[in-house]
Amino acid sequence: MDENVLIPAPGPEDLPLDEMLRPRNFNEFVGQDRLKENLRIYIEAARKRSEPLDHTLFSGPPGLGKTTLATLMASEMGANIKATSGPALERPGDLVGLLTNLEEGDVLFIDEIHRISPVTEEYLYAAMENFQIDIVLDQGPSARSVKMRLARFTLIGATTREGLLSAPFRDRFGVVEKLDYYPPDDLRQIALNSASRLKVAIENDAAQLMAVRARGTPRVVNRFLRRIRDVAQVMGSGTITMQAAEEGLRRLGVDEHGLGEMDRRILRILVDNSGQAVGLKTIAVAVGEEEDTITDVYEPYLIQEGYLHKSPRGRLATTRACEHYGRPGKPGRRGDRGLFQ
Repeated sequence: MDENVLIPAPGPEDLPLDEMLRPRNFNEFVGQDRLKENLRIYIEAARKRSEPLDHTLFSGPPGLGKTTLATLMASEMGANIKATSGPALERPGDLVGLLTNLEEGDVLFIDEIHRISPVTEEYLYAAMENFQIDIVLDQGPSARSVKMRLARFTLIGATTREGLLSAPFRDRFGVVEKLDYYPPDDLRQIALNSASRLKVAIENDAAQLMAVRARGTPRVVNRFLRRIRDVAQVMGSGTITMQAAEEGLRRLGVDEHGLGEMDRRILRILVDNSGQAVGLKTIAVAVGEEEDTITDVYEPYLIQEGYLHKSPRGRLATTRACEHYGRPGKPGRRGDRGLFQ
């Protein structure tokens, strides 16, 4: 069982696969239709005006394609893209080096932009609004500030926690878009497209099974594909059949509801305390996981699928969670069918 297969955040092993399977244009990008249509309009308008695209902010859970969309936008604009991340910009000097090397129309992509330090964020304000920065030369009494002009560029930021961005920072983005989880039909098509790129045969029913259990996330369905491909090649004919998909998902510890072992451990604690709210710290200690990981990785899916309810007093098992474990219980709130049911 590989618990990491359900974590949507990218790991080192995902980078080669993400690069190989990344769409090369908007037509190959499956899903997020409203967002794509908006971006096409913004890009076409900017090209007609011969101007850089407005600064753009993408928000949403990891694994939904924020980095891919930034790359496609740069490609559609015919611009170079330079990528970094918020944690890498600890000091203003780190940012100054990037900004001064940008050329007219270039795209600067900052992943996890909510993790930029406040001091560095202040430097970005003038760069985004006036395309200039103040550089302090020397120190002490002889210190002086020099304004440096920058090439007109487009900043594209990606964040999984939009609420951590300060209001002045967020207001400086002309385009703000939120990515949604993908329905199974889109994930099935992504699985079929990725299988074609990997040159592996796959049955439509097998792709649908993976899509239903992929928690609405393309990166997860691509991980399924990579691991189930191994099962099909070693234990089958090389084609990903329904049987191979079921066996692969069983070996990965993913049940018919898309729940992994950590999901089940969290739910067991809540169901065992049915009718009583359980605090996040208690859950974290009981399952041996960090609080932030529980709130950012596991809870969103459990809430959307109607297994968990958050209240001011803590976490509660829903009716659906109790039914899942065959216990009548006293749920804090009736569990609705999930987002993709």
